[in-house]
Amino acid sequence: MDCTVKWVGPNGMSFVAETESGHAFVMDGAPEGGGRNLGPRPMETVLAGTGGCTAYDVVLILKKSGQKVSGCEVRLSSERAETDPKVFTKIHMHFVVRGRDLKASTVESAIKLSHNKYCSASIMLGKTATISHDYEIVAD
Repeated sequence: MDCTVKWVGPNGMSFVAETESGHAFVMDGAPEGGGRNLGPRPMETVLAGTGGCTAYDVVLILKKSGQKVSGCEVRLSSERAETDPKVFTKIHMHFVVRGRDLKASTVESAIKLSHNKYCSASIMLGKTATISHDYEIVAD
């Protein structure tokens, strides 16, 4: 997997990331750090990417398990170290899974499989952060 990140330059701290799959997005710093708040902070994109990675897994596992899933939302909250490098130290993921006749045991299993086997991002972040999760099921 390849990605190019380019500084938009000279009057700010905006960067454009171009991914191997042909997509682009802007990241920026906070105004107090020289940014103009034109996009998410780089570490916010790491957290969001982790949420996307695990949500992808959970939906795929539920579908393959024959569950009638219609929605999956992951609300992530995190804490970071106070000193550099300010790595993530705690991440909590709250899953809201929607569907018809969803089995709680299957939802729980899908989340655990993602965290323990499939989600590269959360497994990687688990090297510095304590990762916890819970979930709720909303019936359609």
